[in-house]
Amino acid sequence: MNKKLAAALSGGAVLVLALSGCSDEGDKMGDWARAFCDQAKPQIQKRANAHQIIISTAADSKPAEIQAADSKAFQDIADADRALAKAVESAGAPPVENGEKVKTDAVKELNATAAAYEGLKKQVDALDPTNQQKFADGLQGVADGLTKIEKMDQAALSKLEEGELGQAMAKQPGCQKPTASVPPKTADTASPQPGAAAGDAAKPSEQPADKPSEKPAEKATEKPSEKPAEKSAEAKTE
Repeated sequence: MNKKLAAALSGGAVLVLALSGCSDEGDKMGDWARAFCDQAKPQIQKRANAHQIIISTAADSKPAEIQAADSKAFQDIADADRALAKAVESAGAPPVENGEKVKTDAVKELNATAAAYEGLKKQVDALDPTNQQKFADGLQGVADGLTKIEKMDQAALSKLEEGELGQAMAKQPGCQKPTASVPPKTADTASPQPGAAAGDAAKPSEQPADKPSEKPAEKATEKPSEKPAEKSAEAKTE
């Protein structure tokens, strides 16, 4: 049921500021990147953990558990985005062309994204977990909303990630790609390749869980029931 939300993360759910490449790091660029990334690190980690919560409940069949997990995850992401907005504001205008506008736009977009995630939380909280069909239908609407918000989220800091400033940020430990610290559930077998950053965190736990739960089940139901029946029929005709 929660596969819908996991699938909505396929666009690269976790906000990762680290970029590839390198260039001469000017003092101003490096100083700004350090000031921002040091504050951003716990928020980027918080977002990674929240996305892992969504993915790790993808195979659960209990609507109430899915509802609680997704509600918490959306609130955590909203809180992290607001904290990232404050980190940008605290670091000041970046040393780039139209730096003041770049800072203002990033703060505005991060706060808007946070509000959108809180809207998703309210939407999830309003679902009725006692009716599985209605809950599944409602969750589809949440997944559609998540897809749109993810695009907003990725664009929020895009201007900061460009050029030499982005490369300076990529060198800062605080802006490196995080590994989710939330242990995925063993039932997480059917989530559809969440992809990108969030998917990378989930893959180590998905592979071992997939094979025991799905493949053997297929063999157990197909081969013993079909093949022996065919052989016995052939024996009778001969």
